[in-house]
Amino acid sequence: MPESMPQTPPFSAMFDSSGYNRNLYQSAEDSCGGLCYHDNNLLSGSLEALIQHLVPNVDYYPDVGIHVPLKHILGRTYIFTFLLSSRLFMHPYELMAKVCHLCVEHQRLSDPNGDKNQIRKIAPKILQLLTEWTETFPYDFRDERMMRNLKDLAHRIASGEETYRKNVQQMLQCLIRKLAALSQYEEVLAKISSTSTDRLTVLKTKPQSIQRDIITVCSDPYTLAQQLTHIELERLNYIGPEEFVQAFVQKDPLDNDKSCYSERKKTRNLEAYVEWFNRLSYLVATEICMPVKKKHRARMIEYFIDVARECFNIGNFNSLMAIISGMNMSPVSRLKKTWAKVKTAKFDVLEHQMDPSSNFYNYRTALRGAAQRSLTAHSSREKIVIPFFSLLIKDIYFLNEGCANRLPNGHVNFEKFWELAKQVSEFMTWKQVECPFERDRKILQYLLTVPVFSEDALYLASYESEGPENHIEKDRWKSLRRKHKALSYGHRRELGEYNKCAGPMPSSPLMKFCTC
Repeated sequence: MPESMPQTPPFSAMFDSSGYNRNLYQSAEDSCGGLCYHDNNLLSGSLEALIQHLVPNVDYYPDVGIHVPLKHILGRTYIFTFLLSSRLFMHPYELMAKVCHLCVEHQRLSDPNGDKNQIRKIAPKILQLLTEWTETFPYDFRDERMMRNLKDLAHRIASGEETYRKNVQQMLQCLIRKLAALSQYEEVLAKISSTSTDRLTVLKTKPQSIQRDIITVCSDPYTLAQQLTHIELERLNYIGPEEFVQAFVQKDPLDNDKSCYSERKKTRNLEAYVEWFNRLSYLVATEICMPVKKKHRARMIEYFIDVARECFNIGNFNSLMAIISGMNMSPVSRLKKTWAKVKTAKFDVLEHQMDPSSNFYNYRTALRGAAQRSLTAHSSREKIVIPFFSLLIKDIYFLNEGCANRLPNGHVNFEKFWELAKQVSEFMTWKQVECPFERDRKILQYLLTVPVFSEDALYLASYESEGPENHIEKDRWKSLRRKHKALSYGHRRELGEYNKCAGPMPSSPLMKFCTC
């Protein structure tokens, strides 16, 4: 383990839901107004009581005792926890409608003859709640109903007060900028997806459009690891916390609304990030299988081992795992003659770190070390923590599945949602880190846009490099050659000669997100 990655205890086992009911019924005497507490910790409550607990009044504001920056304590705040988990029970626009009703009616904001002094006291608190909502869950406001209610309530608290009016305008402008940036990002992803092609097809039709290999574009593995980190942080930044919950939404048994729950989902940034992981894995496998000569394939493997090692040192575990996955794909792992020329000691260490046994114990230990380093960091580089994303989703999924959303008495199981918010808020902190490395347009463009082999094409290139070893492989090779009219040794050699003088690649639309 490198010295830059301090050790911490392993990830704790998932708690079971039996403790919730036991604590709940032990604390029944602490219930108040539909909410149930134990040692001043909110354990559960009816949905209506939890909604009322969200709405401030003249004498009350949720989380009022917390005086540290919001981004550091999201997982310990009621507002974040309830806004995150409430979508398991109702649409965000339904919650917003209820919040607006409580604010307007209970605080008499609609009464022209209401107490102006009381309105002055409550207005800043309502504005603070709306600001926290729009800053932390901006994608909720892609729904026109949400935006309409937000503007209506904001207008009510801003009328007649110049200070509030300016704050409301600032809040709305910030929200609109975030939504505009998201729309632009989604358009770029859609363009890239629509132009995605199989490298084999491109090689046979327009070989000049592809440079020879990644080493031609970036000879330094440390620089490549830094550029991969740019892409990871860029894409992480667009994932909203609610996407983790919405990925697992099921119909609440106490909800009589028969409408389709797909209406909840307004983004797919989480899915796009998983697709990036898959692309990187296939890119690695393509770069290894593509060279004609064995020594060039071995050099490519050693190159990616160095890239993966630097990703580990940076704290970029997602790229690390994608690279290891690409190198472990069957078309790559079967190249025994190639691997025989590779010094694999460093790769063995990396595989050990990402070993899935004991629920990824080694990785979770390294992740805790990186997280601890991030908390005490003095530089942006030391703050970087990019988790193995598929495992993070799996952990949240099992937390959601392993514990009931509601208790037998119909209460919302809020103790579960404290833990859910804790996991998601830690991710929120990690994704806000600014990448300290200088961008390289050429490298980023190659990583994001160069065509990669499909699974069939990978096997075909692999068999062309090192012939089939058994009848199963021979039959598959013959089938693939018939299907794809083979990317032969000659084709690949011609491509290599051509690319000695290959020109610059065309501009990519994603570069607007990958420039300083």
